[in-house]
Amino acid sequence: MTRPVPLPPRLVLFDGVCGFCDRAVRWLLERDRFDRLRFAPLQGETASILRSRHPEIPEDTETLVYVETEEGAERVFLRSEAVFRVMAQLPVPWRLVGWLRWIPRQIADSCYRLFARHRYRLFGRLDACAAPRPGERTRFVD
Repeated sequence: MTRPVPLPPRLVLFDGVCGFCDRAVRWLLERDRFDRLRFAPLQGETASILRSRHPEIPEDTETLVYVETEEGAERVFLRSEAVFRVMAQLPVPWRLVGWLRWIPRQIADSCYRLFARHRYRLFGRLDACAAPRPGERTRFVD
């Protein structure tokens, strides 16, 4: 598989059928005033292409993935580190959450995994990936 267009500089891969993830993406869209972030579901073509280049991206959808592309080099961040890096792209006060990435990763990822394991029960599961609203379509890769 080849990608016809280059990846955006900052890409968030999320579980497209997770109720919490859908709300989180909507929340990010509202707060990302400078349109820095782009989004794609983990169930989509872009995620599949990235998995072929980055085996550290798991097949399961319990992991938020953040991909930064700079000068052609892709850097992949998973779980809590992905959350902290995404938050660092937002304006203050939300950007300050990005400083939490200094929490030891083992502790932060343990909390992340605990939440991820229960998110469907807490927030529900969608029948399919939600379609972007008309003004948001340019923010989604897939």
